[in-house]
Amino acid sequence: MPQLGTIELPLRVAIIGSGPSGFYAAEHLFRQNELVAFVDMYDRLPTPYGLVRGGVAPDHDKIKSVTKVYEKTASNPRFRFFGYVEFGKDLSHTDLKAHYHAIIYAVGAQTDRRLGIPGEDLSGSYAATEFVGWYNGHPDYRHLTFDLSQERVAVIGNGNVAMDVARILASSYEELKCTDIADYALDALQNSKVTDIYMFGRRGPAQAAFTNPELKEFGELSHADIVVPPAEAQIDPLSEADLIAHPDNTAKKNIELLQKFSQLPAGNKPRRIHMRFLVSPAELLGTDHVEAIKLVKNELQAGSDGTLRAKATDQFETMPVGLVFRSIGYKGVSLPDVPFDPKAAVIPNVAGRVIDPANNNTVVTGEYVVGWIKRGPSGIIGTNKPDSVATVDSLVADLGSLNQALLPDIEPLLRQKQPQVVSFEDWRVLDRIETERGAAQGRPRVKFSDVGEMLAAIQQTHKGN
Repeated sequence: MPQLGTIELPLRVAIIGSGPSGFYAAEHLFRQNELVAFVDMYDRLPTPYGLVRGGVAPDHDKIKSVTKVYEKTASNPRFRFFGYVEFGKDLSHTDLKAHYHAIIYAVGAQTDRRLGIPGEDLSGSYAATEFVGWYNGHPDYRHLTFDLSQERVAVIGNGNVAMDVARILASSYEELKCTDIADYALDALQNSKVTDIYMFGRRGPAQAAFTNPELKEFGELSHADIVVPPAEAQIDPLSEADLIAHPDNTAKKNIELLQKFSQLPAGNKPRRIHMRFLVSPAELLGTDHVEAIKLVKNELQAGSDGTLRAKATDQFETMPVGLVFRSIGYKGVSLPDVPFDPKAAVIPNVAGRVIDPANNNTVVTGEYVVGWIKRGPSGIIGTNKPDSVATVDSLVADLGSLNQALLPDIEPLLRQKQPQVVSFEDWRVLDRIETERGAAQGRPRVKFSDVGEMLAAIQQTHKGN
């Protein structure tokens, strides 16, 4: 039998998910010298790029330009995109195992972590991913509505997603109308009555998870002032000692900027972003709808591993708010017939090789994982590249042990099970329509947010040709 990965016996790989980690895995496979690999990438949506399309804020257009790299990967003749195909529904785990030498799971972390406090499920309390998906035109969230007649909004968390939520709420219509924000979201935000956005971080300024550019952007908003209580911008002795022992330029610059903001005189812009530290939500109050948030004051303590953790005190305060966005981290979800660690919310793995806890952590031959579903929701888009490279290196090292007896090409079976499968050429049709619509309005693109409309546009184009 010929060697796997040669012209006589090409390596066939399925990648489940079309976000950054999936594309970086495909790119690294194609970069392998003397390895002949064919890659089929699947996504349950008709559109590729994952969080780059559905999660990156509309006013961060430069970040989205990374898709040009992914387009280059997709142009490889050995690459195929199968959109609008759901793993476990349109194609089973058994189907993929029978048609591919290897499967790479690149499905990300699809839900938010919960607070676990009373009142969390009151009307007006939302996961940040719902709001982010809504203003980005994600088909799963386009039907949602948010009561933007409320004047006071709480954003729980201070990572970059929380910063995005606060910034979008604080932005003017003029700042948003030149982005690719969903049309319905632009209309709703134009009529927003929100005046005060409160961001709550459970630890201090030195431990904030946001990065310097996101914080700097707050000071550049045309319609919002930044309010930081001077006392909360100060660094406690534990944090000061930790920064000396473990220098962190990002934290240092954040602290400098927050202290600068804390000294600004009161502004007269129509909106305000209030940045609070060392407070945690203890309860959301209200009868049927959120009316207030009860906060507990925290203090920092050093854990046994040396990390600084927030410990609740006996001091509380209650603040009226009518809308709450919870942004304390993403969480992975399980896939049908694939091992899953519910505590860590990841697919268990060693060096990217999937392992099965139910079978003494035995390596599952031919199955791999990349990105947030591999390591948890950490890092930025670029962090996924070395992560994916490491997993693909493990796959290549395993070539000799992969199952070589496969069924023929999966496409006939796939199109039988899902006749509306979307190719990368079909995506290019949608991409062209979106950018043409955007150009007419002086915007990067005007997105499709409805799957039915996407499929109809593709079909109509094919009919016209």
